[in-house]
Amino acid sequence: MTDATIISSEHEPQFGDYFALLKPRVMSLVVFTALVGMLVAPAPIHPFVGFAAILFIAVGAGASGALNMWWDADIDAVMRRTAKRPVPSGRVTGGEAAAIGVALSGFAVVMLWLATNLFAAALLAFTIFFYAVIYTMWLKRWTPQNIVIGGAAGAFPPMIGWAAVTGGVSVESMLMFALIFMWTPPHFWALALFMRSDYDDARVPMLTVTHGRRATRNHILAYTVLLAPAALALAFTPIGGPVYLACAVALNAWFLIGAYRIWRRDEAMAEADNFAVEKAFFRFSLYYLFGHFGALLADAALRTWGLA
Repeated sequence: MTDATIISSEHEPQFGDYFALLKPRVMSLVVFTALVGMLVAPAPIHPFVGFAAILFIAVGAGASGALNMWWDADIDAVMRRTAKRPVPSGRVTGGEAAAIGVALSGFAVVMLWLATNLFAAALLAFTIFFYAVIYTMWLKRWTPQNIVIGGAAGAFPPMIGWAAVTGGVSVESMLMFALIFMWTPPHFWALALFMRSDYDDARVPMLTVTHGRRATRNHILAYTVLLAPAALALAFTPIGGPVYLACAVALNAWFLIGAYRIWRRDEAMAEADNFAVEKAFFRFSLYYLFGHFGALLADAALRTWGLA
């Protein structure tokens, strides 16, 4: 075996490389929130149809991830957090990522239409377009509000799950959308605070780059304050209940305390402890969202069992 052959085989893509294109960690959040949107909807859905719908929503989310990695390969290559992704690392070509993204997008939309209804499929198609084109190709490199507006893409899954059952939208599904939409900026800006050098190197106009960390801290606190009433509002809808209300009060109180702690820090304090507060806030933000949607599921189960 020649050296050239060895080098070629070492770079031959594996199944795991293609799976990584789909951003499985992001997909898990999409699947969970879409599943909750489906299960709390005011109508039953056949288990097989529900499974198929979640599968196709997950495929659509993965398609968005592949298209994102294709387009962002140049900036991913210079960011420590993303340099090992399949495309910038050379394990998968950009052409392969684009082809997989387009093919899976079409498959997911058509199959969701056949499994559920046209409205849910159209909402999934719009979500893929919004993430891949509006956010990835336009907003991300153009405006520091990229994550604010682009956050809508991650907020649509519970609406899609709800639409798969009901064929439409409602106040409840829009409030689930609002919860994720308002959560996204403080979640990502906390990450940007301790990963600013990545965005500097990649010339991505994240708020930390264009306006500095002080302005970013102000924005995190402001959005967290606005997030709290949006989160609590769900407790007073038909899909809310005592479990959700208790969890929302506790989670938002903790989130507000974390945002305040970030706001009152200066850069000397943050650098002295290697951004420990910001990193803790970012980690908690993941549990924050899962906690809210898990509580909605718990209240739905209580209603099903006649306990609420």
